Formats: sequence, structure tokens, C-alpha cells
Amino acid sequence: MEKLIIEKTKSSPYIFFNPEERLLKIYGESFPENAAKFYAPVLDWVKDYLEQLDGQEVNVEMEIIYFNSSTSKVFMNFFQMLDDAAAEGNKITINWRCHEENEAAIECGEEFMEDLENVPFNIMVFKGE
Repeated sequence: MEKLIIEKTKSSPYIFFNPEERLLKIYGESFPENAAKFYAPVLDWVKDYLEQLDGQEVNVEMEIIYFNSSTSKVFMNFFQMLDDAAAEGNKITINWRCHEENEAAIECGEEFMEDLENVPFNIMVFKGE
């Protein structure tokens, strides 16, 4: 599979999915006008990637400074896909990084974590810049 790289814009995050490194990264802000449309090719890539996993370890790194409600729905679909893949025996870990002053991101991470049953969801709060 090819890497998926989408550069960030004013309203969308940097996305870097590398199947060779078994690493999925999403960093930045996410409030595209149509989140479902923006993320459709991303979720298609993830679906294809997860279908070919065979018990491999995958790390998901997310550091979202701000996101809107339509992005939240997309993220929940993304996390559910990962949770389902973990239920099938794949070793998937989600690291949700957020600044200590970004209470909204911390709370959203806690809410996402509550809805997942099979995939470890780590909220990693950091200080400084």
C-alpha cells in the first residue's frame, strides 16, 4: 500500500499514514466545510489498510488542537474502525496528545475513550509549546 499524505490547510489537519511504519498520524486543526467529504478518502484508505492487517501492531498518533462537531463524528467512525480491527486480534494503540491548557481536547479524548472497548486509548497531556 502507498502512503497517504495530506498537507494541512487553514481548516484541515496534516495527515500522514505510513503502512510500512504501521503509523497513522493526524495533527492540527480540523474544521473543513464538509468533514464527511474531506475525510472520505482517508477513511477509505484506513478501511483498505485494516482489511490487510494480520495481527500487526499499529500506532495512531493524534494531536488535534481544535475540531468541529462534524469532524467529531468522522473521528468516532475512525475510532470504531480501529476498535473493530483490534477486536479481530490486531494490536492497535491510539495516542491522543493534547496540551494541558486545551481542556476541550482532553474532555473529547475522554469521551472517545469511553466508547471504545478493544483498543487502548491513551490521553497524553503535555506542557509547554
